[in-house]
Amino acid sequence: MAAVFRVTKNVLLKRTINVDTAFVSARSMASKTPVGFIGLGNMGSPMAKNLLKNGYPIIATDLFPESCKELQDIGAQVVDSPGEVAERTDRILTMLPSTPNVLEVYTGPNGILNLMKQKTCVIICCYLPSALCSSFLVYLCPPGAPILNTPVPLGVGAASLAKLTFMVGGVEEEYQAAQELLTCMGANVVYCGQVGSGQAAKICNNMLLAIGMIGTAETMNLGIRLGLDPRLLTKILNMSSGRCWSSDTYNPVPGVMEGVPSANNYQGGFGTTLMAKDLGLAQNTATNTKTPVPLGSLAHQIRARAAIVFKLEDFSSVFQFLREEEGQ
Repeated sequence: MAAVFRVTKNVLLKRTINVDTAFVSARSMASKTPVGFIGLGNMGSPMAKNLLKNGYPIIATDLFPESCKELQDIGAQVVDSPGEVAERTDRILTMLPSTPNVLEVYTGPNGILNLMKQKTCVIICCYLPSALCSSFLVYLCPPGAPILNTPVPLGVGAASLAKLTFMVGGVEEEYQAAQELLTCMGANVVYCGQVGSGQAAKICNNMLLAIGMIGTAETMNLGIRLGLDPRLLTKILNMSSGRCWSSDTYNPVPGVMEGVPSANNYQGGFGTTLMAKDLGLAQNTATNTKTPVPLGSLAHQIRARAAIVFKLEDFSSVFQFLREEEGQ
């Protein structure tokens, strides 16, 4: 009888805890204003999930309806268009792959600007050309609308773990107001200055990342050709002066590391085409500022060639590209 009582008590206690947790979650959700989220791809989907986990009601949409279902199943409200998101929220976050996508989402027939309220805070999480920042963001958005442009470095894993780095450009007061929201999705939220400054930081970061990944891929390929086991070589690099993010966190050689695109036939992650695009932006900026970037230029050439074969695969597939170049 005592044993039955203990089991019953434990079950009741467990149910009480579950009810309390649900109540706290619902109360937390009710206390926070809804956030509009547009763009539920490899990066956007985990970012939106982390907002939901932190109690923010999400009103979302995406060009591909199937991208919305998973988020809808865990509590997000899905609507049909960006304009409908703007109509229902005072804060909108867009995570889109390219400038044409941004223009369509904001200025298209069912775009945000058609129904956006005057004081809606807009957070644009992708690179925009400086001309678009100064004209589209300033002149097309309603007067006084808080606008933040905060590109994030690649990293689907970081997005899932809420460990992204947000490099924010915009009015500092608006940055401070959005900081709590961004912290739910990232470990580092950095104010860089006026609109466009975060973009400058991102293209510098991605140029260095692209150069570093090519260097790591070349090094690993050479070591393999010299008869070294790639796992042993990686271990040596990571305890030596050659250690870098591409060697110790995102290794490009299949079989060396789990949980990275190279372990999954280079699926997921940050596409080679997108990296080539970012390097092109870096090249344009370097030309405009008369800045010599010889390694950045070479990396751009290599990435552009690799994108022909490995268009959608992760940018670490440059290792496989180099192997195929030599006929391996």
